[in-house]
Amino acid sequence: MLCVDDDEIVLRSLSHLLKSHQLNVLTCCCPVAALELVKQHQFEVIICDMRMPKINGAQFFQQARELAPDSQRILLTGFTDIDTTLTAINDGQIHGYIQKPWQNDLLLSCIVDSMEKYQLKKQNQALQQQINAQNIALKELNNSLEQRVEKRTKQIKQVLKQLEIANASEKHEHRSTVELLYNFINANPYLDGIKAENIANTCTQIAKQLQLPEKNIEMAAMAGYLAQIGLLAMDPQLYEHPLHELTEQQRKRYYTHPSTAQLMLMPATHLHDVSDAIYHQYEHYSGNGLPKGLKGNDIPLSAMILALARDYWDAYEQCQQTDAKKHQHALETVTRFSGTYYHPKLVHALTECRIKCIKQQSKIGSMQIITARQLTVNMVLGHALHSHNGIMLLPKGHLFSAKSIEKLQQLEAKKPSPFRIMIKSS
Repeated sequence: MLCVDDDEIVLRSLSHLLKSHQLNVLTCCCPVAALELVKQHQFEVIICDMRMPKINGAQFFQQARELAPDSQRILLTGFTDIDTTLTAINDGQIHGYIQKPWQNDLLLSCIVDSMEKYQLKKQNQALQQQINAQNIALKELNNSLEQRVEKRTKQIKQVLKQLEIANASEKHEHRSTVELLYNFINANPYLDGIKAENIANTCTQIAKQLQLPEKNIEMAAMAGYLAQIGLLAMDPQLYEHPLHELTEQQRKRYYTHPSTAQLMLMPATHLHDVSDAIYHQYEHYSGNGLPKGLKGNDIPLSAMILALARDYWDAYEQCQQTDAKKHQHALETVTRFSGTYYHPKLVHALTECRIKCIKQQSKIGSMQIITARQLTVNMVLGHALHSHNGIMLLPKGHLFSAKSIEKLQQLEAKKPSPFRIMIKSS
């Protein structure tokens, strides 16, 4: 392992903690010198602070990724900054994010998981090489040696099965990227994580009703979760109020958030289809939408699914009646624009689905979102908790005690709306 931080005290603390758990660790207080170490050694895990002289953590990881693409990268920071964190996610493609002051158990758990992923990736590469070697050998077999052919074929099938298991683990890593970005949306006080989940679930239902391949169904859901990601890089005044309350100039700026999202997601090549869906989510079936004015089947299918699901839940929220009547109103609203805003086949698929509203945030990846009243002792905070004016109340990794729960419940009682607390699932 390699630990990089310009604070010698932090490095000594990390070194003592890791060596006490029989981990082999090198430390470096200069990021430039650390890059030389990356050239000389093969590190399974690299931990780096965000704020450092000369180059910051995001820039360091961008260069380290080019030198050692297989090393697992964990960002360590003592402040919350969405821009620099997103830069680290996109350019440095970090695998973990730990906030100072860290909790030893959580940090060690993150490191152990990262080491396992590194070893799994190496096993994956070795298996791939083994397959290539066996394929070459198989081609050289004489057709008359049927028994040898059968034996080699069986070996290859076994290796392919092992490779499939390894690839499934890397697929989980891609989902973790979506989870991390979604958690930023859900932590924003002006963006609705529950609505995002409703949209994602409806995208999934429509895609399944259309009998799309599993990959397309998963991409549709991811687009639903991240449809609002571009707003994080924009002025909160554009989304802290309903769209109809904005000026014409503000609305024009608001509708550029899909373009911003596309730029944010561009380095994540495995999310290209998700990025496309978000970018084209305001296109209309008739051809008079944004940003390109695409028409009919020229619009990506995932974008048309996202638009229909998003507008369904917009209409649902605007109706001030019973839940059943809200769903009826939402369905009638989108049906009215079938053939103009939406593909008729998608609207028909939506009418065949049993759409349900999520009243309470459910488990998202490795996080669960609850209120202060639902807290219990020994729960672990999965994301730093801030007040409405941006003051950090509790850091990521906080282990809830009876006292901290009581104080948080007292604060929540004074708020017009409850806290949305991200708890790390056990």
